[in-house]
Amino acid sequence: MNLIHTLGVSASALAAERFRMDVISTNLANANTMRIGGNDPYRRKIVSLLENYDGSVSINGIVEDMSPFRVVQDPGNPYADSEGLVYYSNTNPITEMVDMISASRAYEANLNAFNLTKQMLQSALDIGRV
Repeated sequence: MNLIHTLGVSASALAAERFRMDVISTNLANANTMRIGGNDPYRRKIVSLLENYDGSVSINGIVEDMSPFRVVQDPGNPYADSEGLVYYSNTNPITEMVDMISASRAYEANLNAFNLTKQMLQSALDIGRV
């Protein structure tokens, strides 16, 4: 592995973590959606990452979380069913915030690795200068 390859690995991880943070943001934005008119509320989405043979990271896909929806007894809600139940998204904001912190830290770590590699390359180029 050379330093140029290290930059590529860090860049792929940066892109993957950025995409992961975008999906988490979408989950948070839709955390309070509910079943309306027979349409199910928003299902939480999870990003699946894949390690490539060269050490880089790619996005394998997005998987929907099939856990049950959050059900609240609220007979006064206009979107309640005949039993007075309202179905909300299966997104838990606390879980999403923990995932967001994890993705943010991973992004920062990869950014630091990228910048350190860039500094090493610059230092190597400076050796030959008079």
